[in-house]
Amino acid sequence: MTDSTTPAGDVWTGDAVPRLVAFDLDDTLAPSKSALDPRMLRLLLELLDVAEVCIISGGQIAQFNVQVVEKLPSSGQLLQRLHLMPTCGTQYWRHQDAGWKPLYAENLSSGQIADACRSLEARAKELGYWESETWGPILEDRGSQVTFSALGQAAPVDVKRAWDPTGEKKNTLRAAVQADLPELEVRSGGSTSVDITRRGIDKAYGMRKLIELTGIPAEAMLFVGDRLDPDGNDYPVKSVGVPCHAVHGWEDTAALVERIVTLARDGDASAG
Repeated sequence: MTDSTTPAGDVWTGDAVPRLVAFDLDDTLAPSKSALDPRMLRLLLELLDVAEVCIISGGQIAQFNVQVVEKLPSSGQLLQRLHLMPTCGTQYWRHQDAGWKPLYAENLSSGQIADACRSLEARAKELGYWESETWGPILEDRGSQVTFSALGQAAPVDVKRAWDPTGEKKNTLRAAVQADLPELEVRSGGSTSVDITRRGIDKAYGMRKLIELTGIPAEAMLFVGDRLDPDGNDYPVKSVGVPCHAVHGWEDTAALVERIVTLARDGDASAG
């Protein structure tokens, strides 16, 4: 299903195969912090056979490895078509020389990281959002991003979803921390998270860098995400002019990928 708030002209029409498809990860390609379902993995490999693929998400590269990379073949031509953009596009990784290597990282300074952690902890405690029972650390320094995860990164998916079903807690915390840190970018992240990056460095920045580095124009791309609403961390992509498609879970994404792959194969058959 498409997102009704997408500006006119920025909705994928479904009548042409995108040259590149970019995906959010959690709750788009897989449940939060979970590995790809075998069906989604198969479809992702099929998509790589007909288009370039980018994964751009708030998680760090280690999380990408666990959820996606370790499930893929360790070598092969398809990996040359895969682009990885961890921490909301503040980093860019490509497969080179039999391994994954960073091409850039927009890292925060040590002072910015300290300020971000200090504000997140103080405001979360003031608001009553600092939980005593967690599955891993609440605050993570990801180099180019500081992330607050209310229940820890490894919390069960159902527990995460129940913590803030309306997004009100994240939005309230985001606003309080942004007031403390006007020189940084503070955004609502996944189901229980708030992400902090350098000012102006978000998924829109990542998509613009992708356009620059690949030479593929915005109109020939497609972005797929579950948080294209104004409070979501996928929303900045809309400013880039990349057609967008909103989903509600990986099953929606799987159906969309099947549609794209079928469209590509039908086109090849017609051309032949």
